[in-house]
This record gives sequence, structure tokens and C-alpha cells, in this order.
Amino acid sequence: MTTPTFPSPETSAGPTGAQIQALRPASRRIVDATTRMLHWLMALSFTGAYFTADGERWRVVHVTLGYTLAGLLVARVLWGLFGPRHARLSVLQRKLQGLPAWLKSLPNIKSLTTLQPAWRQGQNLLMALAVALIFGLVIPLTLSGYAVWDEWGGEWLEEVHEFFGNTMLALVLAHIGLIVFLSLLRRKNQALPMLTGRVAGNGPDLAKRNHGILAVLVLACVLAFWTWQWREAPQGAAASDAVAADNDRNIDGH
Repeated sequence: MTTPTFPSPETSAGPTGAQIQALRPASRRIVDATTRMLHWLMALSFTGAYFTADGERWRVVHVTLGYTLAGLLVARVLWGLFGPRHARLSVLQRKLQGLPAWLKSLPNIKSLTTLQPAWRQGQNLLMALAVALIFGLVIPLTLSGYAVWDEWGGEWLEEVHEFFGNTMLALVLAHIGLIVFLSLLRRKNQALPMLTGRVAGNGPDLAKRNHGILAVLVLACVLAFWTWQWREAPQGAAASDAVAADNDRNIDGH
């Protein structure tokens, strides 16, 4: 008579946590959660502010998002000065410092052997330049918007603010277009690390810590500011709606 055998608890319990981790594709973290949160909140604030720029009905929303963009820029600069090494503005500065030397090296490219490294460096320089220009343009954009909101000048100031807004939009679209182009060229989604914070492959994490709690705190501060603005300006928003409605009635009356 054969004695039945039963699987041991260790084999019947399924794979362990270490085994599950081993089955996952290898990846490493290169962007922390706080950097990603600041990036996407700035993108959201500018997009919302741009599409609410025309008319009085959305003026409070437009101004709120403009203030948010300025505050996020300050937070990003502080994070770039005192944050982790991979998020430092000095990394961006070092990349841009190589721009003059790269431009001088272009006439010396006479073969595919010298073209490939120069082309690769040029891609990274263009990305760094686009980011630096976007950061720099936020300052005159928000300052001119504040001046328009406080009615410091006439229509010429509104035109200056509109100019900076359109220039900012052009830079953002160029930035997105460059990401799409590089994604197709390298056959790899170049925007994915700014969403997940990780890239495929073995190796140490460039971002040692994720700073998730700080990212949640940044989001909470932005949401609290939006809530405060909404509660503090209901009458102004209603008045803007009333003015817009009166204008519409006057136009219809004529």
C-alpha cells in the first residue's frame, strides 16, 4: 500500500515576496515623486491658465493658476537648490555649459563616426535648453500677469502678457515635440520616467529616495490654495459672470 504524499506548506503557499520581486522586470528609479509632482502641477497650471486667458468669466481661475505657476516655480528652484542631487539645478547648468563647445564642434563633423556622439549630445542639450527657457519664461509671464490684474498699465501691458503666454506655449509645444521625436528615434517612451519615475534596466537607483510624502504635501498645498482662492473670491467671480452676461445682453440688444 502506497503512502499518500502531501505538499509541504512551503511549496503550497505559492511564491514568496522575494520570488515575486525577482519575476518583475528590472528597473531603476531616476526621478523622485516630488520632482514629478512639481513638473505635472506646473504643466497643469500653465495649460489651465492659457485656456482661461480670454474673457472675464474665467478671470479668477486664470489668475489663481498663474499664482500657482509662480509658486511652483519657487518650489522647484528651492528643490533644485536643496533637494537631492539628481534634481539639482546644477545638473541642468552643467548640461547647458556644454552648449558653446558643442556648437564649436559642429564644423568638425565630417564622418558618421563623429556625427553619432555629437547628435546624441545635441539631443540632450536641446532638452535641457527647452526646460531652462520654460523656467526662465515663467518669471516675466507671471509678473506681467500680476501687473495686468492690478491694472498697472493699459492695453500695451496686456499685449506684453499675451506675448509671453504665446511664447511659453511655443516652448512647451517644442518641448513636447522633441520628446515625441526622441521617443520615436530611440524607440522608447521618453515621457514615461516623468510619470513612473523609473526606467527599465539593471543598476542602482539615481533617485535614492522617492520623497513621496513631500510630493503629497506639495499637492495638498496647491489644493488648499485653490480652495482658499475659491472661497475668498465668490463675489468677484459672480460679478465677472454678471458683467459678461450684461455685455452679452448689450450685444444682443444692438
